[in-house]
Amino acid sequence: QPLQGGGPKPAASGKPGNVLPLWGNEKTMNLNPMILTNILSSPYFKVQLYELKTYHEVVDEIYFKVTHVEPWEKGSRKTAGQTGMCGGVRGVGTGGIVSTAFCLLYKLFTLKLTRKQVMGLITHTDSPYIRALGFMYIRYTQPPTDLWDWFESFLDDEEDLDVKAGGGCVMTIGEMLRSFLTKLEWFSTLFPRIPVPVQKAIDQQIKSRPRKIKKEGKEGMEEIERHAERRRSRSPRPRSISPRRSPRRSRSRSHHREGHGSSSFDRELERERERQRLEREAKEREKERRRSRSTDRTLERRRSRSRDRYRSRSRSRDRKGDRRDRDREREKENERSRKKERDYDKERGSEREKDRSRERSKERKSKGDTEERRHKDDKDEKKHRDDKRDSKKERKHSRSRSRERKHRSRSRSRNTGKRSRSRSKEKSSKHKNENKE
Repeated sequence: QPLQGGGPKPAASGKPGNVLPLWGNEKTMNLNPMILTNILSSPYFKVQLYELKTYHEVVDEIYFKVTHVEPWEKGSRKTAGQTGMCGGVRGVGTGGIVSTAFCLLYKLFTLKLTRKQVMGLITHTDSPYIRALGFMYIRYTQPPTDLWDWFESFLDDEEDLDVKAGGGCVMTIGEMLRSFLTKLEWFSTLFPRIPVPVQKAIDQQIKSRPRKIKKEGKEGMEEIERHAERRRSRSPRPRSISPRRSPRRSRSRSHHREGHGSSSFDRELERERERQRLEREAKEREKERRRSRSTDRTLERRRSRSRDRYRSRSRSRDRKGDRRDRDREREKENERSRKKERDYDKERGSEREKDRSRERSKERKSKGDTEERRHKDDKDEKKHRDDKRDSKKERKHSRSRSRERKHRSRSRSRNTGKRSRSRSKEKSSKHKNENKE
């Protein structure tokens, strides 16, 4: 059963239109942000791919340059020890050197391919990597409901390719398309998510779809032999060095030969082969240099180890002698510090005695001062007492004098009265006598 809403939409005339709609983000092609930023900042995309303006030039570039369909080049991205959202599948934590395959994939997206051009990619006969990029373009840009109609007729395709950077993961086109439809991860990135109902329908279609059996007899044997021969012809030669070229490839499609004829293309091909040969020779030289360097390093390491052992022994001896000297120096320093402490204690004791004598003298002085003050106070008190006594004596003496004076005056007054009385009596007697006379 076809999926609901699947398949190319027919035009008004009944045939599918040539304009291919885009699904999802029309600026990022639904790529991982880390991969997209690395693509936009890579010199290969900004300089070399910028010069390619047509669809056929990009296809020829894919034919010559693409050797795998991983998003990162081999050894450029380290994700060991990362877990969770920083893991290698999400492509969030660290970047790397983005592969030429994904740079060219995004270049195809910038050209806004038509339906006819995408069909030309997925049915190309020259290189399986052109087809792989075509299917990947469909997986990233087309609605999930249309994926089954695009991939259904290619699920049993037996053309194989090595999808891993550096080699080691050979699969057929059909196996790759089944992985696109059933798995969300692709090496170190994620495809756009497929809705759950659509994914269930796709899984049901894959389970119910029987695999095609190869033809029996001579035709089957011929097909098996062709397939084995094709695998043998691919396996010994790395595609990064010498890309395989089909004899049925149309000469009019190559941007290397437009307007120059077959001789210019042959010259260009010879140059490419010469360049690849020079690259191989340079790699071999580099390997030889690395081997020689590794042998030299091993010898140098052994020598350095023996030197280090001798040095460690001499150092241990020197360390023992140094330890003895250090112990002696420490003993001397301890003795010096003890002497200093003794001298310091003596000085402190003498200073303490001086301070004590000073305190004693001060106490004595203070005691003498207090005694003198007490003596003075006693003297003052004695003087005051004596003065009081003297004043009292003087008062008493004055009182006695005044009394004596009073007594004297009284006695005098008495004597004078007596005298006056005697005198008056004498006078009266005299007067009487006179009268009598």
